Amino acid sequence: MKTLGKRLRKFGLTLAEEKTKMIRFSRFEKEKNGTFDFLGFTYRWEKSRKGKDIITHKTSKKGFKKTIQKFKEWIRENRHCRLIKMFKELNTKLRGYYNYYGTIGNSKKITQVYRIVIKTLYKWLNRRSQRKSFIWEEFGGVIKRYKLLKPYIASKYQQMTIKTSC
Repeated sequence: MKTLGKRLRKFGLTLAEEKTKMIRFSRFEKEKNGTFDFLGFTYRWEKSRKGKDIITHKTSKKGFKKTIQKFKEWIRENRHCRLIKMFKELNTKLRGYYNYYGTIGNSKKITQVYRIVIKTLYKWLNRRSQRKSFIWEEFGGVIKRYKLLKPYIASKYQQMTIKTSC
């Protein structure tokens, strides 16, 4: 870490020691490896279905909790809006979430977020008046009518195409 600090100082940068740590992350010593969180993902070594060593990245626990909290808070604060406006804005938020976290190997987490959003919507939309607004079966129709965006994998591994000028 000292050599990294020297290198950064050469360019007028500093290293935040309290936020930085060195970990072992080698495919040859997977048992000794740790995992690390970076930009909302947890990275670790695992075996692929074909038996090859791969680095997987899934939504970190901290990022997942923060996302759920933000969605719940937004739904609670906007439950008074017209449904068409509410679903339009919610779809925008979900699209952004799926585009960032929708990676290969992370479909369980984005599906879990989708299900929690639906349950939260049901809870808070039923509290808009003195009596229950929806029953669960009817609520499924509302979700279809306003086209709540379903989870999808946004980033897939692209095949590199090499163009030659011959």
